[in-house]
Amino acid sequence: MGSDASSAAADAMGVLRAAVPLQPDADLVLATGGGGERGQVGLVLIDVSNGFCTVGAGNLAPVTPNKQIEKMVDEAARLAKVFCERNWPVFAFLDTHYPDKPEPPFPPHCIIGSGEENFVPALEWLEKDPNVTIRRKDCIDGYLGAFEKDGSNVFSDWVAKFQIKTVLVLGICTDFCVLDFASSALVARNIGRVPPLEDVVIYSEGCATYNLPVEVARSMRGTLAHPQDLMHHMGLYMAKSRGAKVVDRIII
Repeated sequence: MGSDASSAAADAMGVLRAAVPLQPDADLVLATGGGGERGQVGLVLIDVSNGFCTVGAGNLAPVTPNKQIEKMVDEAARLAKVFCERNWPVFAFLDTHYPDKPEPPFPPHCIIGSGEENFVPALEWLEKDPNVTIRRKDCIDGYLGAFEKDGSNVFSDWVAKFQIKTVLVLGICTDFCVLDFASSALVARNIGRVPPLEDVVIYSEGCATYNLPVEVARSMRGTLAHPQDLMHHMGLYMAKSRGAKVVDRIII
């Protein structure tokens, strides 16, 4: 059964790639001063936390080691280190929820005080790095979750403070929080809410999503299947259709 399911998933992935091909954009080149070809670049990390990445850490964490998620964490740690060592701006979102405020259709996750809401071990050092702006959000969409009660937006203020023209986005899940943030940031750019932002660039090798095979989903009432590779592809494809750039290589 397992090999049959894997074969079917591979066939479906081949059909999908043929029907909706995703051509990567030109490599993102980061200059010595932190700028790309079109000005200052800022790194945005989305939910690289225990609750989504550490095996067995919670309801939405992987139940077994997952290569796609492990690679995303490695790339996030690598690029965060480069940005911080060179004093380039970094913004990190961390999904953080109160126990009495559910987020349907998802089960309880990243509850305050559980440890799920904190960085994975490889990124714990970001908590104390003065170069990093951290925003704990209680919703899928980081841009919306960055609004304060007075109407200001922490992400928009960060972009303005560092005069960022390009944001480089990494994180999880490709087809949820990454996609929603990119879409909202692009809409905000289009109506002049995040000057001087020009480009949202998603690094495909630095993103991941979860895996819930169809044969498992069938045994869970009310649950939708979520094949990892397929949904990762679709998340990137939808982000690009909204105006994001998708790259598979960062040159430093």
